[in-house]
Amino acid sequence: MSDNKPWEPGKKIHSPFSETVAIDPSSLSIPQIYNLLIDAIVPRPTAFVTTTNKKGQVNLAPFSYFNGVSTKPACLMISITHKRDGSKKDTLVNIEETCEFVVNSSNEWLAEPMVHCAAAYPYGVNEMEKVGLTAEPSKIVAPPRVKEAAVSMECKTYKTVLIGDGSAGSSTMVIGEIVLIHIAKEFYSNGRIDIEKYRPLARLGGASYGKITDVFDLMIPKV
Repeated sequence: MSDNKPWEPGKKIHSPFSETVAIDPSSLSIPQIYNLLIDAIVPRPTAFVTTTNKKGQVNLAPFSYFNGVSTKPACLMISITHKRDGSKKDTLVNIEETCEFVVNSSNEWLAEPMVHCAAAYPYGVNEMEKVGLTAEPSKIVAPPRVKEAAVSMECKTYKTVLIGDGSAGSSTMVIGEIVLIHIAKEFYSNGRIDIEKYRPLARLGGASYGKITDVFDLMIPKV
């Protein structure tokens, strides 16, 4: 919301800066462009993703390159960066094996266990058990959902897209079709989720997160 008051259509906005710096992404190192992107593209929701491999071993990891992409079919996307050596992260390995995953909400009360799940545990280690979260069986897909998450979306792979050549800095975008949604009953009414009860976390730059504490409505005008 603009701090310039009063405002009306056609009125100029006075920005709190005077000039910009032009940066060529190709001139930056992989860490430099990564840090710049996560500083600039904020706030970001975080997908708290549960997967299993063919052996049934559970993996739980957060990803902040995440968003909804369509409503028919109902789909979301997560972008999973490759490791520094170019190898695939456990979440992507599991999704490619089973074509199933669950996206759990990252709520304020889940902040610390969520961040701990991002640690580099060996493949096959169950992060959910390590951080003390509860595995709740899903209804349609094999990976369990996080019981303590206010929203969990069971997904099946719709499409994967490799961005880059597969080396360090590349990502695989996973588009998942949502086949079932679980919502905390106390937070859900008349087809909407109560944002004040939901208390989602916003991912910012560096190691920073934000809380949604100042909510306002702006209606799209009819012209």
